[in-house]
Amino acid sequence: MKSALLFLILFCLWLTGCDRSPTQATPSVEKTIEPSSAPIATNAPPAPDPTAMILQQALALKAAGKLADARDLLQPLTAATNAPDNVLTLLGELNSQIVFTPAAAPEKVDYTIVEGDSLGKLAKKFGTTIELIKKSNGRTSDMIRVGDRLRIYQGKFAVLISKTANTLTVTDNGKFFKRYRVGTGQFNRTPSGEFKIVSRIEKPPWYRPDGRTIPFGDPENILGTHWLGLDIPRYGIHGTWETNSIGQQSSAGCIRLLNDDVAELYVLLPTGTPVTIHD
Repeated sequence: MKSALLFLILFCLWLTGCDRSPTQATPSVEKTIEPSSAPIATNAPPAPDPTAMILQQALALKAAGKLADARDLLQPLTAATNAPDNVLTLLGELNSQIVFTPAAAPEKVDYTIVEGDSLGKLAKKFGTTIELIKKSNGRTSDMIRVGDRLRIYQGKFAVLISKTANTLTVTDNGKFFKRYRVGTGQFNRTPSGEFKIVSRIEKPPWYRPDGRTIPFGDPENILGTHWLGLDIPRYGIHGTWETNSIGQQSSAGCIRLLNDDVAELYVLLPTGTPVTIHD
């Protein structure tokens, strides 16, 4: 009896197991992973600024005394109409150092004094000024001797003045040389056009509109330390004691600069230098 009962239980269990087909097995559940919409973090550094890199290279060349190389590295950046101010400022500093010191540059000629030479003759021969020859060679006297060696800069300078921006830009052989801030005429009194420098005066007197002459050093003299006269009567480029007027349209029509700046232009620019004035 017990054997028959045990057999019946085992037979029922067997039937229950056979009733389940393989296709009725519990399906596996696949977990779907939604893609993340968050940006993938990267450690890539920002792209370097080409202008900043060139400036750093130019500063390194300047520190090493390679002024002409630093200048030539920066010069292509000035071709753009919106060249950065820091590029123009550094390039102006480099050009001043090259021109006003004995520093070597392709534009300079090493000249040996011969019989009959004078600083005036050399300035005319090389299209420069006596003052620039002296300053760039560390000389204070006009005296020269046969056999003396001078390093003379041969430039072809021109001046461009913007009345709107109140800037004066010097170019050399068509390339940017240096930029200065200026004051121009009230009510657009500064004439526009093509002119040239026809006179150069250190410690200039001022001729008042009523004809009275005010000597240099008189507090009433408004011309500053130097005068570069243009080929249009009573107009020129000059210094000023009124430093607050620089950068504004504040003069009677002339172009005025800080005295240190006009002194630099006086040394640099010979008579005949073309001057273009535009709005």
